[in-house]
Parts: sequence; C-alpha cells; structure tokens
Amino acid sequence: MRNISILAGSSHPQLAKDICQRLGIPQGRATLSKFSNKETNVEVGESVREQDVYIIQSGCGNVNDNFVELLIMIAACKTASAKKVTAVIPCFPYARQPETPYKRNSVPSSRVAKRDDEKFGTMYDGQLQSPIKPSSLPSPPPNSDSSTANSTDTPPQPEIFEKSMSSLSFPDEDDTPLPTPKLRHLRTESTLSLDGGGRVSSISRSHSNVAVHPLAPQPPSDRPLQTGACAPGPGSGNGGYKHWTARSGTLIANMLMAAGADHIITMDLHDPQFQGFFDIPVDNLYGQPLMIKYIKEKIPDFQNAVIVSPDAGGAKRATVIADKLNVDFALIHKERRVAAGSELILVGDVKDRVCILVDDIADTSFTITRAATLLTKSGATKIYALITHGILSGNAIERIKNSTIDEVVVSNSVPQQDHLANCDKIKVFDIAGVFAEAIRRIHNGESVSFLFEQTPY
Repeated sequence: MRNISILAGSSHPQLAKDICQRLGIPQGRATLSKFSNKETNVEVGESVREQDVYIIQSGCGNVNDNFVELLIMIAACKTASAKKVTAVIPCFPYARQPETPYKRNSVPSSRVAKRDDEKFGTMYDGQLQSPIKPSSLPSPPPNSDSSTANSTDTPPQPEIFEKSMSSLSFPDEDDTPLPTPKLRHLRTESTLSLDGGGRVSSISRSHSNVAVHPLAPQPPSDRPLQTGACAPGPGSGNGGYKHWTARSGTLIANMLMAAGADHIITMDLHDPQFQGFFDIPVDNLYGQPLMIKYIKEKIPDFQNAVIVSPDAGGAKRATVIADKLNVDFALIHKERRVAAGSELILVGDVKDRVCILVDDIADTSFTITRAATLLTKSGATKIYALITHGILSGNAIERIKNSTIDEVVVSNSVPQQDHLANCDKIKVFDIAGVFAEAIRRIHNGESVSFLFEQTPY
C-alpha cells in the first residue's frame, strides 16, 4: 500500500500495532507527551505530505485527554499537508450523550428576570398561574389628545366585537356571554394576552385603540399550552427550571470536523443516528459477524441457545444475530413505575436453555448482571454475555465476579489486559482484522459493506 501512514494515539497502542501488522506496513512515528501543566504535546516524526493518514485513538481511559490528543494530531497532519486524515475511533466517546438529560436546576428554562416571576408564573410549564388582566396593559401617554383617537381608521365599536365573537364556537365551552370589551387608547399595532387557561385572548388591531376580550375561564388541564419549545419535561417544577437534553454529540462531531478530519471509522455506535451529526463520511463497522463467529466456535450446542437483549434499545441488534443463527430470541424489558420503581420483565422462555446476552457497551455492568440474575431465576442453565465495548469501569469487575454470568466476551476496542488479569470470566475477541480490512478497502476505493458480506477475517 502506497501513500498511507498510520499513527497511533496513546489510548490503545496495541490495537494500532496489530492493525499495522495485518496491513503489512510500519507504524508512523509520533511523539506524544505532556507539558508540565498537563497540556498535550504532539510531534509527528515523519513527513505526511500528500499521504492518507489514519489516526487510531479509542475513547477509553482518560477520555477527554485522549480526545484532545486526537484533535491535535488531526490538526498537525492537516497543517503538514496531509492529503486526507481519517480518525479511526473503535470506541466512540460521548456516543451516549444525545439522550442524557441535565439534572434539575442545571439550566434555566427561560431568560425571565426574577422580578417577572410573579407576572409570568409557570408559563414554561405549559400554563399561566393567573390571567393577565387588561388593566395591566400600558396606559396612554400623558400628551395624548383627541386627535389621536380620531385617526383615519374608524375605531372598532363594542357591538362589532360582540357580534363577531358570538359567531365563533369553541369546543367544550358553555354558553356564558362574553363581557363587553374595554377600549384603551394605545399606540401599539397589536398586543397578545394569555388567559388563565393558557389560551390567547382575542385582540383587535388599531392605530389608536385596542379592544381586549378575555375568554371565559377554563380549567388549566383542559387546554394546556404545550409547544415544542416549552413543553414541560420530567421533573419540571414551579421554579422556572426544567430538564434540557444535552447535545454533546453535536459538539464532538463539530470539533472533529473543525480539527480537519475528513473521514471517521468507528464500530457499533451506541446510537446510529450519531452519524447524522457529521458533514463528513462515517463508516460504522459492525461487531455482529465477530460475535456470530465466536458463538459458533466457542459455545457448545449453540443451536439450542436463546439470544437475549438486556434492554429494549438493543432488541434490533440481538434479533439480527438470532436470525442469522436461526435460534430463539428473548427480551428483558424494564418497566418504570413511579411508586414501585423499576421492574425487569422477561419476554420469552429461557427455562433449561443456554442464554447469550448481547449488548454494545458494558460500562458499570449493572445492566448485564441484573439481566443475568433474572435469567437465572427464570431457569437458564448457563449465561454468556457478548459485548462489543467492554469498558468495565468502577466496580464492574467485582459485579461480574459476583454475578451468575459464566462468561463475559468483549472485544479489544479498548485495552483489556487489566480486566483479563483480574477476572477469569473475561474473554476477548479481536477486532484488528475488521479495522485493517476496512482501512485497506477505504484506501483502495473499495466497498466497505462488502466486507461484512464476505467476512474474510
């Protein structure tokens, strides 16, 4: 392979070495260090001019430091006139952030000043606590005279509004007659008002007069004001604060593109829609073929096993494997109840069967260990867990040791040496072949999807 250079970040040097060995090319030289104040220092030790550069950096360990290191390496290669820079990120950082809400009171729901709280009430919760009375409208200026009222436009008359409003019908309302409007001399073109039920009062426009018809009172629960901009979120209260969704995914994508990345290669994104954050090509490789290969080679009598998804979000991933193996499928559903908390429900029969849990990420291992406990109570004879990204942070190893899982199989998208040394239940399948073949195909302009149809690795 000509005009190609592969550089490795400090997060997973062994994976980069394995990929280079499979491609049969030497690894590029790059010096990675820290200044005395812990800032990242990157020096590319060879020319990358007019080269296709692939930088391998996984989202593990010190995630933020490694990500900044990746950005600096990308920028350094672009500055050195690299033809194309591809970020190879086996375990993509912040991939779970688009669905994570901020905690309560972290972000204000509006920019309303404190002195206006009584006036606006809980408007951003979808309702107003009290109606805004017409008397609260601004008074006419002191120097207004009769000539202002006698403009070229004829001022609206009260009887005209009564007739026009009587012709309108509103569902779920009684026949209570509307009060006679009050005319006020104003210099405004138009004014809107909200009543106590969260509805807009009818207002006529004039250069000199504004007539306000307060609508009949209505229970707030009947007609809540809910729009996409101010619909109340979970946990929103009367303090003017509510949950807002973190959009770190967009920020991460923009930072990679701003640094100069031309292409992204990753594996099993937690949320496939994450690819939509990028304006550059993103190749999301799949770990399913490797999992299927491991099941066929390492799990005895897999034909009678049951593929289990530990949550509803991974059901599609698990069903694909179950269909290709032609085995049964089961699902563990988490039902959340306000009073009783959450409850795990097994959908499917696993009695006297071998169960294979399939998931994309195991971080704290709460999900798979709780699922294994439920499967054991339901009569499963043996439990395997196949995970693409075995981050296993915190007390995850201890939870796995104390769980009913017989074997946890993870990929080497993140370093697994310490996990292997501390837990006999951990097994690893290699993904270096997938990334090496993907890099070769992308560099030569070949199809990447064909890679998963043939699985030459």
